[in-house]
Amino acid sequence: MPYSAEHKQQIRSRIVECARVLFNRKGFTEVSIDEIMASAKLTRGGFYNHFRTKEELFVEAVAAYQDFNPADRWPELNFDSGRCGAAFARQMVDVYLSREHLDDIEGHCPMIALPSDVARASPGVKHAYRGLLERMAGMFAQSADASADAHVARRHGLALAALCVGGMVLARTIEDDAFREEIRAATRATAHDLID
Repeated sequence: MPYSAEHKQQIRSRIVECARVLFNRKGFTEVSIDEIMASAKLTRGGFYNHFRTKEELFVEAVAAYQDFNPADRWPELNFDSGRCGAAFARQMVDVYLSREHLDDIEGHCPMIALPSDVARASPGVKHAYRGLLERMAGMFAQSADASADAHVARRHGLALAALCVGGMVLARTIEDDAFREEIRAATRATAHDLID
């Protein structure tokens, strides 16, 4: 009896999630198809029922983060997706720059975990990565002054996104915990200044 379309989608989603975690943990080049499939508790042969290449899976793993809900991963942060404007942007800054996000290597946003891998990847991966950045910048753009035109709001959103991502990339590379915290705190305070 053939598997249902729903079952196939569940398997595909499981492969994508396992790959996302492994890519975050080890980077694209250090993760094999065998390792991904073992993590998903599937055989290597099953991989090709869903993806042609590891890079195709990488595209989907990066793009999947667009549907990420911080409340699902870090409920203690009390993320409320119903907020809007500046209140939503401040909340995004606080969650993105949270200690929970920094310490959760497997849950990192691909913009933090994979920038070097993406820079060397195919146009499809770069397109998915850009989609994440565009989405984040768009959310931050909503916090721009109401009188700002679309160009100014976009610039505001991109600056906030770059600040948050850059702050977390730097904090992730530092072993000294006090310095990591100083980077996060400085980034958070400056981002809040830009929103307020």
